Amino acid sequence: MSACPPYSPFFGFAGVASAMIFSTAGAAFGTSKSGIGIAGLGSFRPELIMKSLVPVVMSGIIAVYGLVVSVLIAGSIQPSSYSLFAGFVHLSAGLACGFTGIAAGYAIGFVGDSCVRAYVHESKVFVSMVLILIFAEVLGLYGLIVALIMNTQAISANVC
Repeated sequence: MSACPPYSPFFGFAGVASAMIFSTAGAAFGTSKSGIGIAGLGSFRPELIMKSLVPVVMSGIIAVYGLVVSVLIAGSIQPSSYSLFAGFVHLSAGLACGFTGIAAGYAIGFVGDSCVRAYVHESKVFVSMVLILIFAEVLGLYGLIVALIMNTQAISANVC
């Protein structure tokens, strides 16, 4: 039986970094883009600001998905017995979570900005906004689920 390559954990930690960095970047974009719309709404109808914070909260959840995946991946990295296969699977899991986090944050940002601005003029837009935001949030949830499945596969196949 051959020893595990000493550089295998690099790929696992690259997955940890990918999940955190990319999902947080998506959450930051969604928060900033939605925040711009909320700032515009606040100058016309300040009483609607609290109800319009839904996109910002949903953007923050995207970053939590990346945090969960990165903690799980980092917890399963053991440098003494960490295979190259597990490193690549963890890298892929981190990228899956991170890239879907970017996509979800992007979608939440644009939908949040547009719908919050429309909410100033028509209050019926709120229900549609929440439904569309849920569908955008599910993009990030899919990445979380895929990353969790990949993480369990890497743990079960972590043999040198």
